[in-house]
Amino acid sequence: MDLSHVDLATEVVRTERLVLRPYRQDDVDAVHEACQDAEIQRWTTVPSPYTRDDAVQFVTITTGSARAAGRALTTAIEADGRFVGSAGLHFTPGPLGPAVGYWVAPWARGHGYAAEAARALADWAFTRGAARVHLTADVANAASQNAARRAGFLQEGVIRSSLPYRDGSRGDAALFSLLPGD
Repeated sequence: MDLSHVDLATEVVRTERLVLRPYRQDDVDAVHEACQDAEIQRWTTVPSPYTRDDAVQFVTITTGSARAAGRALTTAIEADGRFVGSAGLHFTPGPLGPAVGYWVAPWARGHGYAAEAARALADWAFTRGAARVHLTADVANAASQNAARRAGFLQEGVIRSSLPYRDGSRGDAALFSLLPGD
């Protein structure tokens, strides 16, 4: 993948309905509110409990530093001018290609935003030479798996005991991929 001509710090990806943009200070309250959701805390690695300081750290430092270091294109998902979730493309070294991740705020679920954002980030990666893009979802997370399929990703298998849980146990993840011709 060639990112030499991309300013990840300012890069914006647009779809018909969404703007995938860098996080801004005014996203802190929405991120904090969204991450109070039990489902986001269940299926992601956000801290639990999730404090306003966690949201400030994520919005003002974590996402920007990942972009600046070339590790990820982490974006706020905006629909009709409103924050509705988070999506990222993580430039993971290895044969699986970049990894897509997403979550949608509880007030914005049911509109297909996760699938649309995932596909947009994958297409963005393909225009920059990625041979494939992948994502993983907990085998028990039907909503995330459905979003992956709606985005055109195909399930390749299950990665056993790959997800660390908060209680110290581990779970299985469904592995999905998308190729440029899919």
